[in-house]
Amino acid sequence: MIYVNYPYESTERLSFYLATEEYLARNYPAKEYFFMWQVKPTVIFGRNQLIDNEVNLDYVIKNRIEYYRRKSGGGCVYSDPSNIMFSFITPSFNKDFVFDKYLEKVVTLLKQLGLNAYFSGRNDILIDGYKVSGNAFYRVNDRSVVHGTMLYNTDLEAMVRAITPDNEKLISKGIDSVRSRVKNIRDHMDIDIEDFKNHFKDNLCETSLTLTMEDVFGIREIEKGYLSSDFIYGKNPNYTVKKKGKTEAGMIEISLELKNGIVKDIQMLGDYFLIEDADEFLNLFKNIRFNRSDFEDVLNENPIEDFIYNLQKQDFLDILFGEKPNNLI
Repeated sequence: MIYVNYPYESTERLSFYLATEEYLARNYPAKEYFFMWQVKPTVIFGRNQLIDNEVNLDYVIKNRIEYYRRKSGGGCVYSDPSNIMFSFITPSFNKDFVFDKYLEKVVTLLKQLGLNAYFSGRNDILIDGYKVSGNAFYRVNDRSVVHGTMLYNTDLEAMVRAITPDNEKLISKGIDSVRSRVKNIRDHMDIDIEDFKNHFKDNLCETSLTLTMEDVFGIREIEKGYLSSDFIYGKNPNYTVKKKGKTEAGMIEISLELKNGIVKDIQMLGDYFLIEDADEFLNLFKNIRFNRSDFEDVLNENPIEDFIYNLQKQDFLDILFGEKPNNLI
């Protein structure tokens, strides 16, 4: 594996590091790359999430916390200079092993430090039952970007306030809940943050490369897309029917605009992971009748697992129509 360095040491915006992942996947040879990065206090929400549902914008703006959307699925996270972000760029795409292969490497390195670490759920790494890392992935051409957080000594109260609705009672409960489920690495062991990073770099990578200023220019061109208002704020749908449910693939929230029982528009939000383009999938349901059998016919010809990681057809249909077949709504 190759460790990626920048030609300078200054800290960039989170959008720059997301653009770096994409730049490497599109422009560098199909090998394994790894790099770590830290940012100023920042909120990062998933590709399919609605910003108003995930971010306490009043608190974030007041406290000069930056916020960005990423191209991977998953939930909203908070990062600060004491949270280590890491990125793998893989030589190929395989949805069935991409998490297991690369996150197992992270688990192994934590175990080498004497920590009781293990992979849990869809995308979390735990130590002694406490979450220390959340992760996501997305596809770039025929390659994967796998990226995640490593809570070294993050301000957990600021994290909760930044991603919880502006309600003091909910915030207080959220802080207590997070402290019962989440701990920083520093709560488990006393190790300097640079030593911790060097442990990962030295044991994962056999060699390194330093990007050129020409590479930096290319990264900044890609970054422009991450900074556009259309991408950051996304679609704010207002539809006549809304359905919501939790599945093994994550939280799914589906909004539909119907006319005479026919689907005229459909949007899907949540913390799920996309394999193919979401619009390509959702367009399959436009101009068909909103009932279980018609939707099932579409899914029989277009397997849902080809578009959304770990989402089962039955779960998708149950969210829309309940556990028993419904008549036209």
